[in-house]
Formats: sequence, C-alpha cells, structure tokens
Amino acid sequence: MNFLGFKAPVTVDAELFKGDGVKPELVTVRSASGVPETIPLYKDGDTVSGFVTVMPGFGKKVDHQGIKIELLGQIEAYYDKGSFYDFIAAVREVAGPGEIKEETKFDFEFPNLEMVNESYSGVNVRLRYVVKVTIVRSFRGSVVTDFPFCVRNTTTLPEINNSIKMEVGIEDCLHIEFEYKKSKYHLKDVLVGKIYFLLVQIKLKHMELEIRRRETTGSGSNQYNETQTMAKYEVMDGAPVKGECIPIRLFLSAYDLTPTYKNVNNKFSVKYFLNLVLVDEEDRRYFKQQEIHLFRTEM
Repeated sequence: MNFLGFKAPVTVDAELFKGDGVKPELVTVRSASGVPETIPLYKDGDTVSGFVTVMPGFGKKVDHQGIKIELLGQIEAYYDKGSFYDFIAAVREVAGPGEIKEETKFDFEFPNLEMVNESYSGVNVRLRYVVKVTIVRSFRGSVVTDFPFCVRNTTTLPEINNSIKMEVGIEDCLHIEFEYKKSKYHLKDVLVGKIYFLLVQIKLKHMELEIRRRETTGSGSNQYNETQTMAKYEVMDGAPVKGECIPIRLFLSAYDLTPTYKNVNNKFSVKYFLNLVLVDEEDRRYFKQQEIHLFRTEM
C-alpha cells in the first residue's frame, strides 16, 4: 500500500506464516463492506509469524520515529462506529527511530496464540484479527497498514444430541407434528426430519422451512437484535391431506452459516432457529420456531 502523498510514498506489505515458514491455508470471507476477500486461515493455539516489507518510493528516504507490528483481536459494534474492543493485543517493536532508504524487511512472531473466538462479520458487529504495521511519523502522520487474517476453530461431536419433536395446532382446524432427528448440527451436516398432518381443516397452499440467524449485540437499552433468513426450503406446494407425511432433507453446506456463538466477550451472541412457515389460501401465515445449535467439525 502507498502512503505519504506524492513526494515520498512508502509501500508496506506483509507475508504471513504459521511459524517455521509454513504458509497458512487461504480462505475467502466477506469483508465488513460485503466484498469477498481471500486471507490466511489460523486456529486457536497457532503461531502467527512472517515478515513485513517497507519500500520507500521514488528513491526517497523515509524518516520515522520507530516501527511496530501488532497482532490484534478486535470486536467492533457498528452502532458504536470507530470503537474497537481489543481482546487480544500483542506488540513487537521492530525498529527504533531512524530512516529507511531502501527496501527493508522486518521479521515478527507471535507464538501459540490463544484465539478461542472465531472471526465473524454480521449485521451489527464484527470480530476480526489483524496484523497491524505502524510506521510512527510525527511530522507527516503515521503510516498504519492492517493485514487481516481469519480464525476458525473446530469442536468434537456432542455426546448428547436429542431429537426435536414439536406440534403446530389451531383448535379443530389444524394439527401438525414435526420431528427432526437432531438438535445439534455441524456446518456440513444434513438436516433430516418429517412432518405429519394429523388434522387439516383449513386450506393450506404452501409450507416452507427456514433457517434464521438472530444476532444480539449490546445490553440493556443499547441491545440490538437482528434476524436474517439464511435458508429457505420448500416443504410443500399444494394442499396436504390428513395422514400425509412429508420427509425433509436440507443440506446445510449450501448456506453461509457460522457456528452458534454464545456471549462472546460479553459483546454479542449468534443463535440459529428452524422456522416452519405455513400459508393458507387467504395468505394467512402460521409460524413455529425452534432453536438449534450449530458447530464446526472441519476448517
């Protein structure tokens, strides 16, 4: 990246490793602006290492008051713009005051980092990890460059995974039972279930199953809830009859889902729900919602 106006720009670049010169896998994620970006992938306990290259432009020298490399884990709430909460902050001072006349490389290493929180980009909040390079300059202003990376963590399969059984009923008009084999799903899982129509006295024309994500940020009077529909699955198009049973198979890998996050650093939570929607011939809509738990078993 180029800085410092047209007279003496400087280019700052970085290459990231996982210690011992091992290059991390690259993943494509959605940035805060919604644009896809490809960045290195790490997990909890990894070492983040690499080198930073500083190159003055046009043969000019760059005077500075020092150069530092930071590794930051940050939570940013969009309703409080510009305010970052740093839950990880490590720094390496790689150069004291001086000048740079030619291309110069600086090595860095942050070993065995505790990165239990996954990267996340939501409606009102994001959790990000960056390597931040700062060339401190008092007269022209400091040069600050961020190099983001992604963190994902896997968990083991739960020992207990109960099925979900629920009912939708309108007295003397409608009685539906639906059953899902599990209540906890990994992100590549297949949601399998059945819907039974025990009583149908109203004219239904459509039924669909939705996966909804509810993101909760803040607390008290500053609490914000945002619900997004992440997936829609058409269960039925047409009128069912009494005694009918409709199977469901929904492949979760087709959708942009994350694990369930519970109270991350007291800043935000992310929950997922199965939402069954029934529509009758008069376009009245009936809903039944059940929370499910999502987790990651592979990077």
